[in-house]
Amino acid sequence: EVQLEESGGGLVQSGGSLRLSCATSGFTFSMYYMSWVRQVPGKGLEYVSHINGGGDYRTTYAESVKGRFTISRDNAKSTLYLEMNSLKTEDTAMYYCTRGNSEYCSGHCVGGHMGQGTQVTVSS
Repeated sequence: EVQLEESGGGLVQSGGSLRLSCATSGFTFSMYYMSWVRQVPGKGLEYVSHINGGGDYRTTYAESVKGRFTISRDNAKSTLYLEMNSLKTEDTAMYYCTRGNSEYCSGHCVGGHMGQGTQVTVSS
């Protein structure tokens, strides 16, 4: 069974930083691309970033977070990360990690398996 568990969210002031983690189990982590998405109440899912698997590890970011967020993965720990710097109030959302259905993906890619999320709140 695919399991994804996000952590690391919290309340932070504008300009601050947070590091999100997504611990996974139930599949061979290195073989799949992994994504971060976020959602604000009443709105749809918004793509944030993804990182390829299969030894590729190329990363892609939404324009809104480019230069501020960094996605990474530790295949030995089967864990996905999202380092978030220079946070803005508009980054406030529930953040979810997702697992793709292939090793690689181009464009803005969101997988079908998603965790329960971790809340990020940025105050002004």
